[in-house]
Amino acid sequence: MAELTGRVALITGGGRGIGRAIALSLAHAGADVAVSGRSADVLEETVSAIRAIGPRAAAIVCDVGERSQVDDMVAQVGKALGNPLILVNNAGIAGSAKLSETTDDMWDAMLRVNATGAFYCMRALVPMMIDAKWGRVVNIASIAARAGAAYIAAYSASKHALLGLTRAIAAEVAAKGVTVNAICPGYVDTEMTDRSAAFISARTRRNEQEARKILEGFSPQQRLMTAEEVAGIAAYLCSEAARGINGQGIVLDGGALQG
Repeated sequence: MAELTGRVALITGGGRGIGRAIALSLAHAGADVAVSGRSADVLEETVSAIRAIGPRAAAIVCDVGERSQVDDMVAQVGKALGNPLILVNNAGIAGSAKLSETTDDMWDAMLRVNATGAFYCMRALVPMMIDAKWGRVVNIASIAARAGAAYIAAYSASKHALLGLTRAIAAEVAAKGVTVNAICPGYVDTEMTDRSAAFISARTRRNEQEARKILEGFSPQQRLMTAEEVAGIAAYLCSEAARGINGQGIVLDGGALQG
């Protein structure tokens, strides 16, 4: 029997990229999986892939930055699959701009989705985990939660907030059978990184292949990380073998950030 058989997982931003890879990884571990996001079509494709593996699955359209939608999402997951005792906060947005060009709307959107959305989800589900005396929260942060970089003030601030939230809640639940951790990837080969390459290309007049090389160069391994690598860490953090890992921001960047 797969280790997570009988567990229910909720992955926000689960329709594509890292979220989809994590959903499939947890399904292979036996969990029933609910995926949420803002695009019904891609969510249904992920649900079909989960069901092909074997577990039950559900797709729920939700903007995690809206508290009422988060409450509805949690209720729908409970009705369809049962209470989710595994939460992966993967939903997120990114953007680049000089400080002087960072608008109020950009700032507010980054904090609302990347930090407040995860807060809403954890506030809704962590009490269920405490009642069950078992739970796992995995927050998908970023290397930008551990180190700043030019032109990503709003994004970096939101991911620093998410990592701080991770550590504070981890301390709160440490003795209750619940763990809360974050994964902090460098650039991952996803659509979000494609948009980053397009931004570099537009600003520097390099072609997009050259722009991708710049992003690959941030890793000493001279490559982008993969969604499957992130998913592997997430699945491990949900396992019993990882029950002693709590309040951590695990870096996946090929060795650029050390210590």
